[in-house]
Amino acid sequence: MRVLVVTAVPVERDAVTRAFGDSFGGTEEHLSLPGAELHRRGAFDVLAGGAGPAAAAAATAFALASGAPASSPYGLVVSAGIGGAFTPVTPLGSLVVADGIVAADLGAETAEGFLPVTALGFGRDRFAPPPALVREVAAATGAATGPVLTVSTVTGTAERAGALLAAHPGALAEAMEGFGVAEAAARAGVPVLEVRAVSNAVGPRDRDAWRIGDALAALTDAFGAAASVLEGWNSHENLEG
Repeated sequence: MRVLVVTAVPVERDAVTRAFGDSFGGTEEHLSLPGAELHRRGAFDVLAGGAGPAAAAAATAFALASGAPASSPYGLVVSAGIGGAFTPVTPLGSLVVADGIVAADLGAETAEGFLPVTALGFGRDRFAPPPALVREVAAATGAATGPVLTVSTVTGTAERAGALLAAHPGALAEAMEGFGVAEAAARAGVPVLEVRAVSNAVGPRDRDAWRIGDALAALTDAFGAAASVLEGWNSHENLEG
């Protein structure tokens, strides 16, 4: 089974591929796809698909359609990268594995407040990765598990952070790509997982407090620890949600 890992930017992609190293055999291959370059090492294909859910969905769809040989199709897609977290549950440098991938701002604003797309009577606003896989990856990496929110605009105020938590109690982190990756994976009938390393707190933007380097190192460590789980996992559980 091949595993497709989709990040937003090259620095995240490189953090993931560093985890595999020479122990996965052979040299790293680079394959050109529309708008992205696929980095292949062993059973893992890693690409930087772009920021935001639309770019992530498009890159994932292209890769699922043409990235893997017919004899070894993708059995799992992983959305991975750094992200903001609703601390103190998930402190800087820690890891989060999503048990729910939620489109937090897909819907409509009304006089009574925000309505998710499902309340409008169409679409969906969340995907649930296979629970057994979430447990196994969390156990291998020491990650916390909980909902990860996908937003198109990064949160920059305490008020917005509070509103997101009120709408999505128990949310651990936010990022910009997970739901797009999940949407493409679901349409291809492939299970999805989301893994995030915490680089900053959700809320007022304080660049001096961000720990991007620590988060990227944690992302490398996470894939090093979880590689055998991901590669050996059998997709006997389908997406729920």
